[in-house]
Amino acid sequence: MNARFLLAAATGLLTAATAQVKLPSYTRQVLPNGATVVTMPRPGVPLVHFRVMIRGGVESDPRQLPDLAAVTGSLLRRGTAKRSAAQFAEELDSLGGTFNSASDLPLGSATALTAEFLAKDFNRGLDLLADAILQPAFPESEVQKELSRAADAVRAAKDNPQVAIGFYFQPFFFGRQHPYGNPPDEASYAHMRRQDIVEYHQKAYCGKNLLIVAAGDVDSAASAKLGRAFGAAPAGAAFVPASIAAAPVVRRALLIDKPDATQTYFEIALPGIPRNSPDRTVLELVNTLFGGRFTSILNDELRVNAGLTYGANSRLDAARLPGAIAINTYTKTETTVQAIDLALDVLKRFQERGVTAEQLASAKAYVKGLYPTRSLETVDQIAAAIGLIETYGLGKDEVDGLFARIDAVTLDRANAAVRKYYSGETLTFVILGAAAKIRDGVKKYTPQLTEISVKDPGWSK
Repeated sequence: MNARFLLAAATGLLTAATAQVKLPSYTRQVLPNGATVVTMPRPGVPLVHFRVMIRGGVESDPRQLPDLAAVTGSLLRRGTAKRSAAQFAEELDSLGGTFNSASDLPLGSATALTAEFLAKDFNRGLDLLADAILQPAFPESEVQKELSRAADAVRAAKDNPQVAIGFYFQPFFFGRQHPYGNPPDEASYAHMRRQDIVEYHQKAYCGKNLLIVAAGDVDSAASAKLGRAFGAAPAGAAFVPASIAAAPVVRRALLIDKPDATQTYFEIALPGIPRNSPDRTVLELVNTLFGGRFTSILNDELRVNAGLTYGANSRLDAARLPGAIAINTYTKTETTVQAIDLALDVLKRFQERGVTAEQLASAKAYVKGLYPTRSLETVDQIAAAIGLIETYGLGKDEVDGLFARIDAVTLDRANAAVRKYYSGETLTFVILGAAAKIRDGVKKYTPQLTEISVKDPGWSK
């Protein structure tokens, strides 16, 4: 038994009697303006971790202004009504604190803002946090710096195939009209104005969209302090996500030409599930075996046995809207077709044979063994778990009942999930490499082959 497992058990995250994980107790209140405030005392380490979720993320981005939610979050600390960007940074540094923002839920279902301070600096840290979130000034000079930085990052992504393939995948798999299929490109930020950011903030950063979590060495007065700080936000209107059709289920391929590439990166995707699907637990187990860990069927075949890659995995998206189950790997240009053929063969055999009782038991032990230290060991992990629960409306049983749901997965149910979700009939191929050397070989995978160049603007045709 490792030290982290012992720590989890000692702090109450894992109960010995039931061998189940369990969220520590916390208090939850809804303020008159609609904001939700959660406090979770975790004494022992003199730190307080704040996590503020603003519902919406990429789903709230205007169609013509992709990345607006993320840009707005990045600018919060760049000057407020009472602090310049330099003053904010100096005060944050003087406290030894942190403040970060990201659309970090899977595929961006919300914007997450995190901050961490010593417990003795709770009041000053909360003042900084609330000031940034509720009273940002969005100085024009800082807006232009951020837009320039973001545009440079997108341009740089095209020179990094491992990063770029994800941007190409999104619009091709989901479609440009889908909120997950509209990533920012080189031209996106040229259309964004300070007024767009101000208006987005006024609309999105309202009480009915806010979740504030404080976990760590907090006292009994913390909840009231959070209520006073964030109760000042206007109630506004809650973000209502649109109803979006599922991604198209048709076999097709996108070839992205990078003439100087010496390796080919590819993704092979199948239609996935939404985050609240009743099949989410069984699919996590099944995908763990297929490609979700280093000792997976996919990695064993492509890396260990065939030596075609340094690593192959299968990603299981978990967002509000159905995502993808996607094989991801790369190989030398000359072994592109061999690697794709082998990945398809592994998928076919997996779908036909399913998993054994021994494999299922292994996946259950693996997921249960890693979950406490991956998701509940530290206060920031606990705050993130609460953020996910609240954002998706899942309830505490998402954590407290996890091991019971894992134990309840039978071999028949696991293999039914394999047959249902790992079919090779509706595959989406996204292939990035030297097209002149691989085009003829990859044509065989589908009659619907679309080709673009990394030199073309944007991420889609």
